[in-house]
Amino acid sequence: MPILTASNLTLLYGEVEIFAGVDLQVDDGARIGIVGPNGAGKTSLIRILTGELEANQGSVSWQRGIRLGYVPQTPELATDGALNDEVMTAFTRLREVEDELAASALDIQVADDDRRRHAERRYDALLREFEALGGYDYQHRMERVLDGVGLSAETLETPAAAASGGERTRAALATALLSDPDFLILDEPTNYLDFHGLDWLEGFLSNSSRLAGGFMVVSHDRYFLDKVADRIMEVDNGRVQSFPGNYSKYRALKDEQLRRQLVEYERQQEYIAREEAFIRRYKAGQRAREARGRATRLERLERIEKPQVNDAIRLQNVNAFRTGQVALRTSRLAVGYQQNGQGVPLLNVANTELERGSRTAIIGNNGIGKSTLVKTLLGQTPPIAGSANLGHNVEPGYYSQGSADLPQQSTVIDALLDARNLRLPEARNYLARFLFRGDDVFKPTTALSGGERSRLALARLLITEPNMLVLDEPTTHLDIPSREALEAALQTYGGTLLFVSHDRRLISLLATQLWVVEDGSVSLFRGGFEDWIRGRQPTPQVAAPAAKPRRQSNKERRTTAARQREKQAVVRDYEALIAKLEARLSEIDGALQLATERQNISDITRLGNEYTATQARLEQAWDEWSEVS
Repeated sequence: MPILTASNLTLLYGEVEIFAGVDLQVDDGARIGIVGPNGAGKTSLIRILTGELEANQGSVSWQRGIRLGYVPQTPELATDGALNDEVMTAFTRLREVEDELAASALDIQVADDDRRRHAERRYDALLREFEALGGYDYQHRMERVLDGVGLSAETLETPAAAASGGERTRAALATALLSDPDFLILDEPTNYLDFHGLDWLEGFLSNSSRLAGGFMVVSHDRYFLDKVADRIMEVDNGRVQSFPGNYSKYRALKDEQLRRQLVEYERQQEYIAREEAFIRRYKAGQRAREARGRATRLERLERIEKPQVNDAIRLQNVNAFRTGQVALRTSRLAVGYQQNGQGVPLLNVANTELERGSRTAIIGNNGIGKSTLVKTLLGQTPPIAGSANLGHNVEPGYYSQGSADLPQQSTVIDALLDARNLRLPEARNYLARFLFRGDDVFKPTTALSGGERSRLALARLLITEPNMLVLDEPTTHLDIPSREALEAALQTYGGTLLFVSHDRRLISLLATQLWVVEDGSVSLFRGGFEDWIRGRQPTPQVAAPAAKPRRQSNKERRTTAARQREKQAVVRDYEALIAKLEARLSEIDGALQLATERQNISDITRLGNEYTATQARLEQAWDEWSEVS
């Protein structure tokens, strides 16, 4: 049953069309991930669906009585008090009922007989509402959620006006989750969550009993989308397309779609070139009439657009001149901060040597001191005790979290020239690789978005060609194509890499060892991220010797055999269905080729839609076969 229906949605910013003719249907229990490049309109789409923004055209209809939970990228908190006051707004009605129950109990004690009966009926009604609202365990639920999103008791006392963006976002997320919504909409919820928070949120969203109505989540975290989504909605180039499965399945289906569209486009271009050559050759002479007929058909031909590939930053290999064998060495290092002239330690670092060319990820929970550790290693923050020393000939390049080191009173191009002196044409060409084109290079740095600041900071860093890259959350605010471009460049980087990240895909691809920050210490784990995850999983307990099986009766054996036959029949049915769908896909592919050669646009469209639908059904059949067999 549809929980949401939207039809013919069109959105314009000035004269620029963001998307047009968008139709959506979201069924009860849907688990949707929304993806697309920055600026494609993902946030605008969900603001229209939640009623925050009005579309230029179209309609949105939610199921009657639906309770929405919505957390935007930059939430506006409902209170001027502390973050705890914001979280408690999720229980406004419950706390009102709690107060009314206390007043009603007092009325029962002091009222006469007639009024007492009325007070007792009211007390019973309030008690039923209190139970329905989860009144007996709401404190426990709140504690679980606050721990999950990483809000400590101390942080909850922070005034909302003084809280960081991450703290405000986590408070808004906790409030939405505790308000018991029927359907949840989250815009980039993973930006400010650490591993603990990500694991908890993945578990919360995956537990259907907690969120039976479903959810819709915008994210660039591919690992997260693989865990929680069973449908991907792509917003790109003014269109919204829906794909079955998680993110990995979406990428496979999308790549196949682009391949097929490119084949159709190239075949049509070949056909057009042949026709134009014929028309030029025979526009005069005995075959002129035929040439004019072909020209008329060519004019009426519906042209297939060349498939558009998302714009992403384009990074070349980063050069790195040679250093000594040891790039970084720590000795009895204690990291912390100064308070009233006294050093307050946060972390003790095990004596470690990072070798030239090593790739080390620093991982740990939020607020534990990872950024302070990085600044201490680079000499920007003095250590409380011990030392950290760079190796011979090491020239580090540092990317700070939030791109805080960008020049404030500067333009984009001047900020790049501040990092390295280049001729203006070279500087503009280099910035174009980071999507700063035309007049964008003259934008003031203070007017840049989070993604633009990240791209400019990376451009300034990589142009200096450091032989040791130190990166603090480099993928925050980058869309998926740009993350993949950064990953590809870093995979071929020849220098030493040390980076802080919660992007589990990035860590899995790049890190050959980990600096694990927990319980006030930093220890080196020699192995990749997946090895570390496996090492933290509890060791399975040895099963007790199995009891001797009870001998089945004849009736039980017949029942078991019947169930096996039924199961085998179902498996055979699925295998037959899969074979039929695969054969149909092959038939459609052949028909598509023929329709393309004949330039039959209606058949190309119809067959393309049937191909996508059949492929989705085949994916579903394989999943169902796997469950049954």
